[in-house]
Amino acid sequence: MKKSILIIDDDHYIINLLDNFFRKQGYATQKLTKGKPAIPLLQKKHFDVVLCDIRLPDIDGKELLLYIRKVAPGSAVIMMTAYAEIHAAVDSIKQGAFDYITKPIHPDMINDLIEQAIKSKQAQSSSDTEDFLTGNYSKMLKLIDEAKLVAPTGMSVLIQGETGSGKEYIARMIHNLSNRKEKKFIAIDCGAIPEELANSELFGHVKGSFTGAISNKKGFFEQANEGTIFLDEIGNLSYETQVKLLRAIQYKVITRIGDTKSIPVDLRFISATNSNLKEQVIKNSFREDLYHRVNEFKLELPPLRERGDDILLFAQKFLEQANIDLNKTVKGFDDDVKEVFKNYTWYGNLRELRNVIKRSVLVTNDDYINTHCLPEEIINDELHQPNLTQETIVFNLREAAQMAEKVTIEKALKEADKNKSEAARLLNIDRKTLYNKIKELGIE
Repeated sequence: MKKSILIIDDDHYIINLLDNFFRKQGYATQKLTKGKPAIPLLQKKHFDVVLCDIRLPDIDGKELLLYIRKVAPGSAVIMMTAYAEIHAAVDSIKQGAFDYITKPIHPDMINDLIEQAIKSKQAQSSSDTEDFLTGNYSKMLKLIDEAKLVAPTGMSVLIQGETGSGKEYIARMIHNLSNRKEKKFIAIDCGAIPEELANSELFGHVKGSFTGAISNKKGFFEQANEGTIFLDEIGNLSYETQVKLLRAIQYKVITRIGDTKSIPVDLRFISATNSNLKEQVIKNSFREDLYHRVNEFKLELPPLRERGDDILLFAQKFLEQANIDLNKTVKGFDDDVKEVFKNYTWYGNLRELRNVIKRSVLVTNDDYINTHCLPEEIINDELHQPNLTQETIVFNLREAAQMAEKVTIEKALKEADKNKSEAARLLNIDRKTLYNKIKELGIE
């Protein structure tokens, strides 16, 4: 099968130049002059590489990068920019881009970079299983055993865990160990789909059912028929969409928008959340009957900060991967860095650890990463450790985590001058999750 490239740039000369060049090199290509259409496209179609300009007319390229990481984690992203400042490059790489290239662009020079990006993603894909499975933490090993136990049953599974802790990996593992492994696995980030498009994206629509519906469209549920559908951050779905989802699970049928015909679907449902759905049920923001349908079997992922020596094990693996990605030969971490890693709270979990290490490998000129290479927030953990007196120390872990979340969000809002979209970007979460957290934690 041909490797595929999505090119996003509002400069027609550049996208046509790249499109023609890569087609001649044997790639399958698609081009867009705006960024927002890339989000639904990437939810439906896989691209090995996305070439994305930082300056786009409808969305900031770095904001689009965050969406791409959510809806298409298997795609390597290379940013294109006419602005060669090192902070822009480091920023995009820190947010998950494979690399960046400055304009003017010479297609023959970018070809090697494309090949490196594809090889890196393939290596990352094959190593993700090893990274996740070779830990020694007892709770994680027990969870994996439970996932293997429930995989062949067809039961609906709810995976609960913090952002970046590996919920989609567990979902894919369940699918790959089920009797549906030869069928499709479709992952949907419920927080990344605009509320007004959710029903259309999930269940499809017929031509003329609303403005812009120029043809019939199959939703994700039809596309995944006979396979597995993974609903990440299911708690972000609107009440109306929850009603339709309940019907789909209960009666195994869906109806496209604008149609009266029921379409049978045979699906395995796996859901995930980083919030407490039981609390949402109590607050009437999540249907209780739907909660029981998706929660036939619950798996709770432990956060990275609880996993002790596994942190250094993963750090070394991510270091090896970063060396490949960045063509460097960093050997390891000094003792101070190891101590910081073991004591840091890692609220972004494995994803944050991977990004921190890749950034550190990029900036270091030594054989070993020292504390000068680490981001300030890793060294100075005040973001997650508010100043508590002896009288106010909280021993309940959940309450402590909520306090830390509140401090983090308040700091992000301050940094973003109360711009919630920018604060969500800084926190590496979607806007809807941020709004829910603000409401849940009582932030002014």
